[in-house]
Amino acid sequence: MNSKFKLHADKKKEMISSIQAYFLEEREEEIGELAATLLLDFFIDELAPEFYNLGIEDSYHFMNERLEDLFAMQK
Repeated sequence: MNSKFKLHADKKKEMISSIQAYFLEEREEEIGELAATLLLDFFIDELAPEFYNLGIEDSYHFMNERLEDLFAMQK
């Protein structure tokens, strides 16, 4: 898969470790690095764009509110 989101190698490794820890703590299952990497890649490719787009939309609304505040200062 060719993801639109690029992670630094250190951050990706940290996320993979976090997925492994989650499975161990919450499901009492050990998963290997490959399985955790594939799961992370799935999340990045399939789910991350939705959260990214929500962030863009929230930023847009925030900036519009600030612009309205700026126009309110006109004399």
